[in-house]
Amino acid sequence: MFAVIQTGGKQYTVAPGDEISVEKLEGQAGDNIVIENVLMLGGDKGVTVGAPLVEGASVVAELLENARDKKVIVFKKRRRQNYRRKAGHRQWFSKLRIAEILEPGAKKPAAKKAAPAKTAGDADTKPAAKKPAAKKAAPKKAAGETKAAAKKPAAKKAAPKKAAAKKPAAKKSED
Repeated sequence: MFAVIQTGGKQYTVAPGDEISVEKLEGQAGDNIVIENVLMLGGDKGVTVGAPLVEGASVVAELLENARDKKVIVFKKRRRQNYRRKAGHRQWFSKLRIAEILEPGAKKPAAKKAAPAKTAGDADTKPAAKKPAAKKAAPKKAAGETKAAAKKPAAKKAAPKKAAAKKPAAKKSED
């Protein structure tokens, strides 16, 4: 039996016992994750294609680890412009082992932690509860800081301005 599932914006063909790497999922190593986005089921009875999902079908997987992938180097260059940029990126991923594929109407197993798989790309349906903002206290000053602030000298007064020099009167020429 096999199934085509969707998680993290990508599609995977899986069978029981397969190990796959998917976009990071929330949870700890050893947790069971139920993926309910099943696009297609195939087996002895034939193929069932969903429109877009197969109703009631799910895939149970065990979360083996959350880790980071190999580093990918991103290098940009524009010739004759003295422009070079180098950056590295390590993407988070989750390694899953497919435990079983449940057909529509099959009884779901009692899982250690059965939660629908959420990824960073999935939108939350419920708004987050607002927490009341805690009042922040002013930072306490050390004993030496308060005394030093009190002993500061007063600012100097501005010097008086000098009077502008008078220009000599123009002499009248006698012709």
